Amino acid sequence: MAGRPQRFQREFDPRPHERELVAILSEIAERPEADAKALDRIVKRHPRDGRGLFSRSQIIAGYRRFAERRDFGIDETQLLERLRLRPVRTLSGITPVTVLTAPYPCPGECVFCPSDARMPKSYLADEPGAQRAEDNGFDPYLQTWNRLAAYRATGHPVEKVELIVLGGTWSAYPEAYQVWFTTRCLEALNDFGAGVDRRGAAVGSRLDVRALPPPLDGRDPDSSYNDTVRSYWPNRRTLLAADAAADWAALVRAQRDNESAGCRCVGLVFETRPDRVSPGEVERLRRLGATKVQLGVQSLSDRVLALSRRGHDVARTRQAIQRLRGAGFKIHAHWMPNLPGATPEADLADFARLFDDEGVRPDELKIYPCALIESAELVRDYERGTWAPYDDDELMRLLAACLEATPRYCRVTRVIRDFSAHDIAAGTHVANLRELAERSVSETGGVCRDIRAREIRGQAFRREDLGLRETGYATSIGREIFLETVTPDDRIVAFARLSLPTRAAELPELRGRALLREVRVYGGSVGVGRRSPDKPQHRGLGAQLIEASLERAREAGYGELAVISAVGTRGYYRGLGFADGVLYQHRHTDP
Repeated sequence: MAGRPQRFQREFDPRPHERELVAILSEIAERPEADAKALDRIVKRHPRDGRGLFSRSQIIAGYRRFAERRDFGIDETQLLERLRLRPVRTLSGITPVTVLTAPYPCPGECVFCPSDARMPKSYLADEPGAQRAEDNGFDPYLQTWNRLAAYRATGHPVEKVELIVLGGTWSAYPEAYQVWFTTRCLEALNDFGAGVDRRGAAVGSRLDVRALPPPLDGRDPDSSYNDTVRSYWPNRRTLLAADAAADWAALVRAQRDNESAGCRCVGLVFETRPDRVSPGEVERLRRLGATKVQLGVQSLSDRVLALSRRGHDVARTRQAIQRLRGAGFKIHAHWMPNLPGATPEADLADFARLFDDEGVRPDELKIYPCALIESAELVRDYERGTWAPYDDDELMRLLAACLEATPRYCRVTRVIRDFSAHDIAAGTHVANLRELAERSVSETGGVCRDIRAREIRGQAFRREDLGLRETGYATSIGREIFLETVTPDDRIVAFARLSLPTRAAELPELRGRALLREVRVYGGSVGVGRRSPDKPQHRGLGAQLIEASLERAREAGYGELAVISAVGTRGYYRGLGFADGVLYQHRHTDP
């Protein structure tokens, strides 16, 4: 199947449609109480070219074009609040920008993993993020710049970005590619924030994967994702061709520029496998600027891991988490129920081990029920009758029990992969599993206490009503303290993760120091240096949590607190008295 053509979307020009757009904007300004249906009626009264309808992004573009010479009686912030598409995307305090690496051989041999050689391992061409990556030829600059443009066009703030790099096993890519890819993402952030468009210069580094074959047949023992990808790159301009210009000095320059950029990287995420997390890899991740690692845990059963041909055991998972936590990274684990050899009862016990085991206890969690994709080797087990997917009722009961059992310090970010229905040969086709599972918990009198279930989002609150709640728990490196600012009804407004290590850190810079692993303030994202009286950000809640962390570190006998800051938050921490180290920022705990 041929891939989609690679192209830039033509930018909308509001000028030929001034009359209709001005009429729409004037009506919106006159009706502050208008809901989504009322807004739709306004748009229908003023069609584009007499027949089509203007999109929300086109209306926003019209405002930005005409507001300088027309008084609509509404400012841009108010307009965006009324028109913003999918506001939940930025109600966690930051704007997530997801980019994918190019197809590349993977060290894993997992039987459940899809094999589409046009995509990085485990991804399918129909997933939304994968479609965007292919349309941009997997170029990091184009993916980042165009995603920012899409956010801005639909009314989302882009000043504070969490950059999420997905695709196969990041740690298996050549170091030169890692440096180049990260540098180009940061350069796109810097350029977009400055109003500079260098997309034309990046077109030459796009990859056209349309010549690659469609997804492989999992039934064929001779079909190999790695062999297919390897046979492709030597004969064409490859992703490695751009690596010759990659160097650490260029990355450092891009990082320094981003410290004061209009679009700042306030979090950088990579995904990898437990058996690739060596001491050298941990240091490299930090040099790249990473603050969080998505880790494919999949199962805490050695038997299930072996039957799935995962390639590592549970001991390696614990070791990887210990190393990452000891370096201050946030741990975002992936867990998969319904793998070969599992049962719903065994999976529920396995889920409990995620939080009962001091060597695991992730900060965030993706739950990915195993589904059959025909390009995966699992199709052989399915046709032999040695593996079958859980039915929807079994899966729903399991997920509801898992969500209810998740502790308050963990955030469950997803409960299903974003596969399209036609890609799933066997397994659930229910897209709103989380919603149904949470409803099931509520109907049986239970409560979901994970972070996502309690986020304040757009709800109003009074600062004087907020309280500080502390949850302590043991980990394989020492003690963890989860500090959260909550409303009287336990909605979470802000939180911090503080590690008090008793095990010597592998990185010399962290030895003898307490670790501030994360500070997050929820509610709608507010631009750097701005204040909004009805939103939690920039109201001193983060600084309050940092002071509380310093106090607890001091009480525990630590003379210094290290923070794993993102490049875009370095200035914030300097303003709070932290000094730059080699890979971290530091502050004495003395008052």
